[in-house]
Amino acid sequence: VPLVEDGGGLVQAGGSLRLSCAASGRTFSSYAMGWFRQAPGKEREFVAAVSWSGGATYFADAVKGRFTISRDNAKNTVYLQMNSLKPEDTAVYYCAARQQFDRAIMPNTLVYDYWGQGTQVTVSS
Repeated sequence: VPLVEDGGGLVQAGGSLRLSCAASGRTFSSYAMGWFRQAPGKEREFVAAVSWSGGATYFADAVKGRFTISRDNAKNTVYLQMNSLKPEDTAVYYCAARQQFDRAIMPNTLVYDYWGQGTQVTVSS
């Protein structure tokens, strides 16, 4: 399932961005999706995840209440709406896919089968 992220950019603190992750292939709707981010010199960290139906979501504490994740299976796309952005949200954001949604392991980068190339988000103070 090739994944392509879009929507990154430069935004001031307190602003908003919406990232999208487009997938090709007819099986997208069967995959659980995750968003991760990686800041310079840091490990890749979990941001959010959504089940194949969109009915279940899971967020890292650092973004809870500010970010939302959703998907449109008809468009083979998953979204990450980021509000109240902070400078510490600056990172390359990646989407990833795996076949099952399991809240216990969704934060683990090793359980994902497919990754996008990433999109840069920069939040200025």
